[in-house]
Amino acid sequence: MIELRDVRFTYPDGSTAVAGVDLSIASGERVAIVGQNGAGKTTTVKLMNALLTPTAGEVLIDGVSTAGRTTAQVARSVGYVFQNPDDQLFSADVRSEIAFLPRYLKWPDDMITERVEQAAALAGITDHLDTNPKDLPSAVRKFVAIAAVLVSGCSHVILDEPTAGLDTRGLDLLTGILDSLERDGVTVVTITHDMRFVTDAFTRVVAMAQGRIVADGELADVFGDDDVLAQARLKRPDPAQLARDLRLGDRVVTIDDVVAAIP
Repeated sequence: MIELRDVRFTYPDGSTAVAGVDLSIASGERVAIVGQNGAGKTTTVKLMNALLTPTAGEVLIDGVSTAGRTTAQVARSVGYVFQNPDDQLFSADVRSEIAFLPRYLKWPDDMITERVEQAAALAGITDHLDTNPKDLPSAVRKFVAIAAVLVSGCSHVILDEPTAGLDTRGLDLLTGILDSLERDGVTVVTITHDMRFVTDAFTRVVAMAQGRIVADGELADVFGDDDVLAQARLKRPDPAQLARDLRLGDRVVTIDDVVAAIP
């Protein structure tokens, strides 16, 4: 479980990014955190794997506080995939990139080989293992970054704007990865502006505004509530707006919901 208990974070310039967040995410859950730029989303998830340290409050991963632990220590349980893969990738070839953390952890060579191949297969990049990541398209580099995190077998994964720059094939591959992680009981937390991705791939949504959580619940609890949308400055997803226009109800959010609700 990931737990944030009255967590606050203030930057050195005095600006408050997180202003008292309480949040519990159970193992195996898929949670999307949404809100406009400046809402506190990125700061909140960086607190989850000790990239940032709370100014006040407490973050616990599987019951253990992150206080006094390094990012490297927490990263064994909580993997973080950055929005821009170039912020994460540095090795001369994809195989070495994926193998970096296992080698750092001094895993046996045969175990490293097996896990690298498994992570590459899950991420759809088996054909690129001997390629320099810099020679790959940005969308493919994103999956290299995902594989480099998943290889560790971490129990929680954070994805920062994972759909940016992906085409339909990439989106399908990403959704398949999420489904696989869910089957394995791995927690997935994403921050995204892509409401289509949220409605297609998630059932729980956390909406943030001004460093606080303004809604936490099912899709309809967020996208069917005009007050929440106004506070978080969110646009209603297209299927939900269509349902509103057709007077199908406020809790009709996905395209499947729309089809089911039409008499």
